Amino acid sequence: MIDLSRARACLGREAILLPDPVPVHPLLEGKKEIGRGEYSIVLDKGDGERVYKVISSPADYFLYTAEDRPRGKHFPIVHADHGIIGRALSGYPLHLIEMERLYPLAEGSPAADLAMRLIEFYWAGCAQWSRLGSSMGRIALYHLVQQPLDVDQGIHDALKALSDFVEEYQVLPDILNANNLMMRKDGTLVFSDPVFIA
Repeated sequence: MIDLSRARACLGREAILLPDPVPVHPLLEGKKEIGRGEYSIVLDKGDGERVYKVISSPADYFLYTAEDRPRGKHFPIVHADHGIIGRALSGYPLHLIEMERLYPLAEGSPAADLAMRLIEFYWAGCAQWSRLGSSMGRIALYHLVQQPLDVDQGIHDALKALSDFVEEYQVLPDILNANNLMMRKDGTLVFSDPVFIA
């Protein structure tokens, strides 16, 4: 079993949280913050089905809104793009996305076991291609798609779609963070936030 904290540190992907406050916006008024990541803030919409996600990363924005973004049962359902609602301390615009509510991986669940296997394969690829510096994650993901993994066709297709997206948009993959791999209530593994910008 790999030490995920150590692996992320080796890739320069230590856990950092977006320092920005929740922007003032009518849709967010009175909404409870339920999560925060390096480039995002997640607020409960209050209906049990959807969340509002404030994102500062152009990579995330493309992943959620581009016409040619990866889609299917292993990617989040985006219901609405509510536009730019401010500017992050980083200088990037803050976009407000309304999307399906996803859940942390339940320990011991099939989705968590699958996520850990993917993370371990991906980490092994990053270690193998470490001499390529910042490109190692892209190459590791590409080779992960080329390997005959013991996963169903849907997961294989999702990995390929993610790899194609990473190449097309010149963003970097991040599937070392279990928070970037989440699940639906029905146990489906979802690549919720698997990209970043360098």
